[in-house]
Amino acid sequence: MRILASLAILLASLVLAQPTLAQEATPRAEQAVLTPGDSIRIEVWRKPEFSGDFLIAPDGSISHPLYRSVRVAGVPFATAETNIRRFLTGFEENPQFVMEPLIRVAVSGEVNRPMVFATRPETTVGEALARAGGANTTGARNRVRLIRFTPAGQQQVWRLDLENSNSTDFTVPVRSGDLIVVDKRKSFTKDILLPTLGVIGSIASVGLLIDRIGRGRN
Repeated sequence: MRILASLAILLASLVLAQPTLAQEATPRAEQAVLTPGDSIRIEVWRKPEFSGDFLIAPDGSISHPLYRSVRVAGVPFATAETNIRRFLTGFEENPQFVMEPLIRVAVSGEVNRPMVFATRPETTVGEALARAGGANTTGARNRVRLIRFTPAGQQQVWRLDLENSNSTDFTVPVRSGDLIVVDKRKSFTKDILLPTLGVIGSIASVGLLIDRIGRGRN
């Protein structure tokens, strides 16, 4: 019985001291590109017919009859701007315009306002979470997942800690199609203590059964 009791204590200590998942390397701030489903804001001086917020079509062009031949998705922003300038040059020698890319970002999980919204490329993870109202009362700011897909369609997941004010995770820039998920805060009683007591109870029951069998043989 002493051996069984020692095993129970050892098992309990292992359960209580569960190793935390090692945080993966923070994604590098690469130059973002627009993808179909994003939007683009174009303001052309004295040409309202060319101005507005336009959705990017599945083929990478701008969803507007006048801009259908202009590709802006899958290329750097500077290239997209050059493509628009080249197109507008056909109507005006030196077109004056401003282009503002808007990328899609989703925030879900334990937040006050789960949402999908369009935002500027320089937006950070911390700013995107704030736009969704921040973590709610059950949200764990130190257990935030950043989910994104590579151009090849592979899913990547980073674990971020937004509870530590000294963490650089706040400043990670978002990319088109990013999903930010705030996980639920763990309960010591529900998620750790009760399961541990259940395991200890099961071991104790087995120990009592073995003890009774041993006494019966004597």
